[in-house]
Amino acid sequence: MTRLSRRGFLGLLGAAGAGAALAGCGLGAAPGQTGEQLTSALPLPEAFRVPLPVPPVARPVGTDPTGADLYRVTQRVANVEILPGLRTPVLGYDGIFPGPTFETRRGRPVVVQHRNELPVPTVVHLHGGHTPAESDGWPLDLVLPAGNAAGWTPHHGMLGDVAAGEREYRYPTDQRAATLWYHDHRMDFTGPSVYRGLAGFHLVRDDIEDALPLPRGERELPLMICDRAFAADGSFAYPGLDQGMRSLPGVEDDWMEGVLGDVVLVNGAPWPVHEVDAARYRLRLLNTSNARRYRLVLRVPGVPDLPFVQIGSDNGLLAAPLTHQALEIAAGERFDVIVDFTALPAGTEVTMINPLGTGRTQDVMRFRVVRTAPDDSRVPERLADVEPLVPPAGAPQRTFRFTRGSVGDHRGWTINGGSFDPARSLADITLGETEVWRFVSDVHHPVHVHLDAFQVLRRGSEGPGPYDIGWKDTVDIRPAEVVDIAVRFEHYAGRFVVHCHNLEHEDMAMMATIRTV
Repeated sequence: MTRLSRRGFLGLLGAAGAGAALAGCGLGAAPGQTGEQLTSALPLPEAFRVPLPVPPVARPVGTDPTGADLYRVTQRVANVEILPGLRTPVLGYDGIFPGPTFETRRGRPVVVQHRNELPVPTVVHLHGGHTPAESDGWPLDLVLPAGNAAGWTPHHGMLGDVAAGEREYRYPTDQRAATLWYHDHRMDFTGPSVYRGLAGFHLVRDDIEDALPLPRGERELPLMICDRAFAADGSFAYPGLDQGMRSLPGVEDDWMEGVLGDVVLVNGAPWPVHEVDAARYRLRLLNTSNARRYRLVLRVPGVPDLPFVQIGSDNGLLAAPLTHQALEIAAGERFDVIVDFTALPAGTEVTMINPLGTGRTQDVMRFRVVRTAPDDSRVPERLADVEPLVPPAGAPQRTFRFTRGSVGDHRGWTINGGSFDPARSLADITLGETEVWRFVSDVHHPVHVHLDAFQVLRRGSEGPGPYDIGWKDTVDIRPAEVVDIAVRFEHYAGRFVVHCHNLEHEDMAMMATIRTV
């Protein structure tokens, strides 16, 4: 097959043209980051003044003929208040940012009908979902804008299933209780689409989790953390972004390292505050930043920092709780943690800070203890049975090198020296067989594997790092690092991807096709 340029392959009317050769590729000035800093063009609000919003829970509209719970979501543009007193246009699932939270149960299938009323095509990916290929969010399985599909003509070489206006995603939900999330996954345009708001929580629950005496109800908080920058009119600032959206850009060459904002949002609010009881809380932490990594610390004036007691990783509960004084979380990762405010008197303020940040990005949010209250929750010493994924002797081994490089007319980010080619499989994997994959990096790359979770075997010559325990689907590979994982794909044969979850790296072709057979 004749190789098309990265954007030329997409070949959609209104899309950006083929990328020119890069003038250079610095790593940016922000410590601990791979990315370049955007600066907002308007005065920013004081921190810890806006109440923490909690996304609404999606409700099924019925069942489909197979008995699956049926949901409908409309993707549309909406003007929402993010910075106080200003309106920000967002691309929103049901017109909100974050999108509605799905609460589903293991063993109960779900069907989500997405209608695209945006001015651009979209693709929905359930991140962490054990999902058949046709519903996984293949980057070229586009949903064209309803009512204007004729304005978006797929290139004759496109390798994807294009739908006009609507698509049905089927999720078997045959997987462990876990904190998943859903987001746009359109080839070349994931970065600007997620930046504009296309992201939401998808929680899976099961009987094992229900039997644990964990905090529930209002004491269970999903916290979507991301960074954004704002234009003078209150709109999101992203390099080259056209607010009319017809020319929604791909990544500009000067920003290929990653886009970093100067405003930290939690559940779509800038540096929010949340009133809590003197009790235990369950925090489902999710990093939906395009590129920023965080080091989260709970700071209390005059006393030691509060610990995070980790009970779950990306893809489910741990075998036993694990205590951290700080959490490092890269783009796409999730941590399920318990924070204990029990011993703090009313009036105490606990600030979640980010020592990896600079300026205003050193703050994340604040909890304010406002009352004493009964609390019968606890963290048991044993949480769940976690199968050790032990590769057998002679298990297949593969190496994936995540580096900058050049392939033909494309200079950017590569895996094993190549840019994303939908027609070429980098690995054909036998279902049910455990393999060892080695990830090798040049700079920070949070690597995400579709279809199934994995377990980290080692970092360099050591065992798993402190944030690697449990079932993972995204792992932060630090600069010049080697990480080995054990992975086993089950149930669904088809075409999937592995990619860097720095979204600008992904859009600049740091993605590879894999096939399960």
